[in-house]
Amino acid sequence: MRARVVVVPSTAMLVVVLLVAACAGSAPPPTSVPGTAASPVPATPGPAAQTGTTSSSGPFNVTDVAWLQLTVAMHERVLPMLDLVPAQTVEPALRRLAARVRDTHRADLALSRKLLDSAGAPKTNPHEGHDMPGMVTAAELSALGTAGDAEFRRLFSQHLRAHLEQATRVARAEQTSGAEPTTTALAAAIVRTGTTYLNQLDHL
Repeated sequence: MRARVVVVPSTAMLVVVLLVAACAGSAPPPTSVPGTAASPVPATPGPAAQTGTTSSSGPFNVTDVAWLQLTVAMHERVLPMLDLVPAQTVEPALRRLAARVRDTHRADLALSRKLLDSAGAPKTNPHEGHDMPGMVTAAELSALGTAGDAEFRRLFSQHLRAHLEQATRVARAEQTSGAEPTTTALAAAIVRTGTTYLNQLDHL
């Protein structure tokens, strides 16, 4: 009897696909870009993974678009928390770290939106209203806004760590399975800065 060969998707690809599908409720599958078939994501990066719309720097595949959409959603959630810091704590080290993270995330968010436009992706956010791993919820943001200094610092550090860990995790997946050069370069930058900020958070 001939043994059946089972192709197992790469871990990196699974991370992106499963996270995009992890929205609360019945979330739709990752949105494909115009010109890309609505078939399952290829098991491993290769010629089949390179199809999609093209930009001045190269083609976007389904992983690129899914990751950019997720990055936009995660950054939009964490920025309001970072904006709370000046009013909620006098701790100088935490204030400096929050300012650096905020500035980096604003730049990453602007580039992610620009890349989605280049990919021809829909303007709507497929993760709107969904609480996913690494996202600050409305209830958590509300609690932060009324917390005292010490409690704020504890909760802020906890939520920022969760966000940074998740952001670097899915960015590594994009580095492995993405196709468009500027998008994968952004993922590499998010891994670098995220790792740096996590190390700084460890020393606060």
